[in-house]
Amino acid sequence: TLFLGNSITEGGNWKKLLKDSTVINRGVSGDITFGILQRLDEIVRHKPSRLFLLLGINDISKNIPDEIILENLLTILSKIHSATPATKIYVQSILPTNNSFKQFPKNYDKNDHVITINAQLKKYAERMSYTYVDLYSGFLDKESKLDARYSTDGLHLNAVGYAHWVE
Repeated sequence: TLFLGNSITEGGNWKKLLKDSTVINRGVSGDITFGILQRLDEIVRHKPSRLFLLLGINDISKNIPDEIILENLLTILSKIHSATPATKIYVQSILPTNNSFKQFPKNYDKNDHVITINAQLKKYAERMSYTYVDLYSGFLDKESKLDARYSTDGLHLNAVGYAHWVE
């Protein structure tokens, strides 16, 4: 099992959370879709049986257009599927953010972009042969923000957040 993404993925102790010593964490802090595209060869060399992808919030914070983010995500998925057709791919929705924290202002107040990209990822799931996992809904508070119980800074998750993710 391989987890692929940015710092949100990187922060998860997936071996411990999933009780599986074979899990590979390829989350890289600050990574964007263009970065994943550049390191895809390293990813597919592992030929994982399962791959979990969570990516996009850093692209959004850099004001990369939604269409480009989606195109890059679909290219990533297509290349993984072509290189390792037996890999079962799970695309996890981009998580909401919470602007009541102050550490990452470029990432906050962009939930409209998150919702748009998530809707497209859900729409393409069957056509692109991946399973869409809606994490977004499960992390919302009453104000449609990332529930502060699950976060350290309105963007990244705390231990309670990662346990909730695994649920």
